Amino acid sequence: MTPSVSTPNLPDPGHVPRVRPLWVALGLVLSSLGVVGLLVPGFPGTVWFVLAAAAFARGDPRWEAWLLSRPVVGRLIGDYRAGRGMPLRAKWIACSSIALAVGFSMGRLPGLAAQLVWVLVGLAGVGFITLRVPTGR
Repeated sequence: MTPSVSTPNLPDPGHVPRVRPLWVALGLVLSSLGVVGLLVPGFPGTVWFVLAAAAFARGDPRWEAWLLSRPVVGRLIGDYRAGRGMPLRAKWIACSSIALAVGFSMGRLPGLAAQLVWVLVGLAGVGFITLRVPTGR
């Protein structure tokens, strides 16, 4: 018979009462970045809201519920969590925003190498959205 090794019940770091306000603060910062992403073309918004929801879930479920109850944001997070991907219209908008952002910034970048890297970053973003992100309803 092998002796059983007992491990102490260590609390999850996200659920230690002293750490929970830090998770909520992080969720608020990430939500703010998400709002900026909704307003600024070429800057992603959904990823920040998904991260904010995860932070709120560790900090205070009431904040997570509040974020999920927002009309646009809650649907985006729900679609992500369910693996539904992006609607075709959102993919078009995202890819167009990337193309416009890269196009407008090309004249501001010094040197051909920096411009080439920027174009490759834009192509990687468009490629990821079109090839890896599932198309939702």
